Amino acid sequence: MAEDIYANLREKLEEQGGWPQPYLFKFIIPSDNQKLALVEAIFGNEAQITTRQSKSNKFISISAKEVMMSPEEVIATYKRAEGIEGIISL
Repeated sequence: MAEDIYANLREKLEEQGGWPQPYLFKFIIPSDNQKLALVEAIFGNEAQITTRQSKSNKFISISAKEVMMSPEEVIATYKRAEGIEGIISL
């Protein structure tokens, strides 16, 4: 199932063309500073990362904008994020 999602994503990203280009990743995680640090560690020093706490303080939304060299690099980033417990990729 996940491979189908990545195949569809790869297709859409390849249609866009123009690589390298900035890509915006969005995630939601449970409020946990350790998980936040794990998500931030996925990205390089040049990434622009913003976070926002939910009104109930149970979740943190994370937006990270970083220049990606290819669709494969985007997919590899999503796959690294999969290893973080409780993460939701948007």
